[in-house]
Amino acid sequence: MESHIEVQELDGQVRVCVGERTVARSSSVQLLLEGNLPPRHYFPREDVDMDLLIPSQSITHCPHKGDARYWSIKLDDHDLEDVVWSYETPIEAMSAIGGLLCFYDERVQLEFGD
Repeated sequence: MESHIEVQELDGQVRVCVGERTVARSSSVQLLLEGNLPPRHYFPREDVDMDLLIPSQSITHCPHKGDARYWSIKLDDHDLEDVVWSYETPIEAMSAIGGLLCFYDERVQLEFGD
């Protein structure tokens, strides 16, 4: 694993909401800590309401994790472009987050606990 990146399983349940709508809920979240960047919560795909996600054409590259693809959420009054991403096939050192989905915490609501 990259020396400045740590991935650990988070204890307890995490819920992602957009407005009043639950978009994801999981007890199997991986927490990624990367230097001075904000902590990121990666959710198993089966715990995300994929019907609410709209695939984007956006792709970014991180030299430490690989290529990320994005999804947007358009829900009620919320138009959140490229708010979700996934490293479908990350570099080997980041395999723990491969295929998991991450939300920009700053643009959605995260709730912790049961």
